[in-house]
Amino acid sequence: MSEQDTIFSKIIRREIPADIVYEDDMALAFRDINPQAPIHILVIPKKPIPKLADAVPEDYTLMGHLLLTAKRVAEEQGIQNGYRVVINNGHEGGQTVFHLHLHVLGGRQMEWPPG
Repeated sequence: MSEQDTIFSKIIRREIPADIVYEDDMALAFRDINPQAPIHILVIPKKPIPKLADAVPEDYTLMGHLLLTAKRVAEEQGIQNGYRVVINNGHEGGQTVFHLHLHVLGGRQMEWPPG
C-alpha cells in the first residue's frame, strides 16, 4: 500500500465496505469501526491528503468543506447539542491512517483534557 493508497482510499473506491452516512463529490463520512463515543463518524476528503500538515493553500475550499460536512453529519446524527471534532496530525499526534480525517464524536459528555 502506497502512502496515498490507504484503507480510506479503498473505502472511497468501495473495495472495503463501510457504514457510510454521507457522501458528496468532495467528502465521505462513515462510522468508525472502533468507536470512542456512542456516535463516532470519520469525515474524509476524497482527495488523498496524508495529514493536516500536508494541506496546501489550494486545499482551502476542501478544508472548509470538511468542517461543514462534520457539522452536517453531527446534525443528522442528532448530536447538535454538543460534539467534538478531532484531527490527529502525525505519529505523535496519534494519527494511525495517513489520509486526512476528522473524527466527529458525540452522544456522551466529552472530558477535558483529552489526553
